[in-house]
Amino acid sequence: MSNYRPLTESEAVEYVKGIKGLFTGNIDLKSKEIGDGNLNLVFHITDESSEQGVIIKQALDHVRIVESWPLTKERVRFESSAIAIQDKLTDGMVPEIYKYDEEMALVVMEDLSHMVVMRKGLIEGIKYPRFAEQISTFLSKTLFYTSDLYLDPKEKKEKVKEFINPELCEITEDLVFTDPYFDAESNDINPELLPYLEEKFWNKSELRKEVTILKEKFMTKAQSLIHGDLHTGSIFIDQEEIKVFDTEFAFYGPSGFDVGAVIGNLILNYASWTGKDVTDEFKNDYREYLLETIKDIWNKFEAKFRELWDKDAHEVLKTVAGYQDNYMERLLKDSIGLGGCKTMRRCIGLAHVEDLDGIEDLSKRAKAQIFALKLGEAMVTQRENLTSIEDFIEIVKNITRKEG
Repeated sequence: MSNYRPLTESEAVEYVKGIKGLFTGNIDLKSKEIGDGNLNLVFHITDESSEQGVIIKQALDHVRIVESWPLTKERVRFESSAIAIQDKLTDGMVPEIYKYDEEMALVVMEDLSHMVVMRKGLIEGIKYPRFAEQISTFLSKTLFYTSDLYLDPKEKKEKVKEFINPELCEITEDLVFTDPYFDAESNDINPELLPYLEEKFWNKSELRKEVTILKEKFMTKAQSLIHGDLHTGSIFIDQEEIKVFDTEFAFYGPSGFDVGAVIGNLILNYASWTGKDVTDEFKNDYREYLLETIKDIWNKFEAKFRELWDKDAHEVLKTVAGYQDNYMERLLKDSIGLGGCKTMRRCIGLAHVEDLDGIEDLSKRAKAQIFALKLGEAMVTQRENLTSIEDFIEIVKNITRKEG
């Protein structure tokens, strides 16, 4: 019989006290539940005397905002296992795990409160000049070294089996690729946006077809071990380093889903400035920074991925003329298309983003959401025409001149 129970703040303190070596000396522990998502409890536990801290992340057995929606607690295993792999591949670009407790469905991990969640920094207009270099390293190493390009085929298939994550994949399949494209019950819609959805967006049959093609790719293309939810709310950052966290959606899927999630969330921030009271000078400058960052992310990622391929791919693949170029071209198209789906769902679906929802005036928010939807639509419907990231940047600029 399972002893699982959701912890309270006081129980979280007692739990970490029982972990030998985690805190030393005379300790005065305080606990605060800080989770702002729908799937987990997150406790920040600090020692008042030393300012040392840890995080407990515990899986709930239901969705917070829909208690009748049950969830498996096994996702903690996926997160813990994926972080261990990512840590090894990226030399610590993820939080350190101190303990994984299968029965209580929790992990105790490094406290990163000295850093900021990247989404909050972007909303404040902060620039992170090292981010493209850092995230391109994370993406290139995690996606290459968990793929068939590098792994023994049998080992790869065993890894695919280990990371079969059906419940969280179903959430993505529904909330990213299905529900936003019709008047689904799960959608959370700004009333000022609804006329655009009813009159235009939900009638775009070509868009819905292309999104469904991308959904099939998400469901069937076991290309690499992907983070599965790599948005700017899943990255701690400062001016020196990044830490990627919240890896519970990890599974073997299309590599472009992670690359696209990063790009798509930068596009959401790009669109959000349409609804904010800032000067044109600031808006134009910050948007240019975001586009340069997107361009640098892809170009650095591509260069690093090709370098890893040339160094460590199976020898037989190195002999196939043109295959690497073809692979990277398809990966670019996947990344932009899947990123477009991530952009659009945040305007309509169950879980929004603060970049847009922080705009209090609903009319201004709707204007920014429509802009984001048009950018996301172009990412999906024009992806097959792309030959470079510069092609995509030009598409964004053209839409901006008309809409933004």
